[in-house]
Amino acid sequence: MQRQQLYNLLTVILLFAITGAILLYAEFVASNYVQRIIVILGINMILVVSLNLSNGFTGVFSLGHIGFMAIGAYTAALLTLPISMKKVNLPDLPAWLSGVEMSLLPATLIGGLLAVVIAFLVGLSLMRLSGPYVSVATLGFLVIVQVVLVNWDAVTRGARTFSGVPGHTDQWWVWGWVVVTVYIVWRVVRSSFGRGMMAGRDNEIAAQALGINIMRSRLLAFCMSAFFTAVAGSLWAHFIMSFSPKSFYFVQAFTIITMLAVGGLGSVSGSIVGTLLITVLSEVLRNAERGIGLGFLTIPPVYGASQILMSVILVLVIVLRPKGLLGNREIDFNRLWSRLLP
Repeated sequence: MQRQQLYNLLTVILLFAITGAILLYAEFVASNYVQRIIVILGINMILVVSLNLSNGFTGVFSLGHIGFMAIGAYTAALLTLPISMKKVNLPDLPAWLSGVEMSLLPATLIGGLLAVVIAFLVGLSLMRLSGPYVSVATLGFLVIVQVVLVNWDAVTRGARTFSGVPGHTDQWWVWGWVVVTVYIVWRVVRSSFGRGMMAGRDNEIAAQALGINIMRSRLLAFCMSAFFTAVAGSLWAHFIMSFSPKSFYFVQAFTIITMLAVGGLGSVSGSIVGTLLITVLSEVLRNAERGIGLGFLTIPPVYGASQILMSVILVLVIVLRPKGLLGNREIDFNRLWSRLLP
């Protein structure tokens, strides 16, 4: 047991050292472009890890989680928007909201808690479903969020761009939340509650026979996932600083699901690996869309090719590795330490 605790401590120290080194490099050496990729990578990790808590460990496949991202983004942006900017961009804003101006942390937490309340109300009915029915129902939830955002003109500016959001998000904020998200999800999955979630995913009838409350475990996982998804939305909004309802629709949902499917449902390590691979590959393909010169050969610009290739990659992964790169497995650092410290 003492050796196991030592290995766990060394693993935590190693991961913190690698993360800290990357962030320090980005802060003092890397270009603004690299810093942007690191921030987007962290936000994507929060989205994928939190989605995996609901989709991977309970077996309830949600297609509408980006709706919670939109809730977190708009709520936090409204709370942090300067009062002078509200008078210009949102003249019809309710009086109790027009005079409020908060810092990033409380606004993010309020956005997350609002997402939890909505997830609880929605999940009371949706979490009773299973299979393709719950996927279609959560997709309907995303459509409802879109309709509200587009038509609630006094609060969201409707289909127009919501601009003027202060740029509070930096890599330290994002990766601080990455650490919190990964740690909490890891602890939940490794707890008795998490084992109950996975038992209900693998065999619902057997889990109920053992006294596991399937509905409660699914609902709690759905609410926790909604909270961290809304947090990611807040961080994203305060990094991009201007967005519209179109930013939270099928394209974004498809991208996050691709990362999850590539890494592996049911694996926290897989979520991180899948996010890293797809985020970096997306940036490479996006730059390649503008055309590539290879000396004697010049590839002309092919706009939209990155989304096509992402779709092809998702199909190949589903066909060749249906469970993703890691499946239900986690990266085993204990084997590394056992070899280095016999």
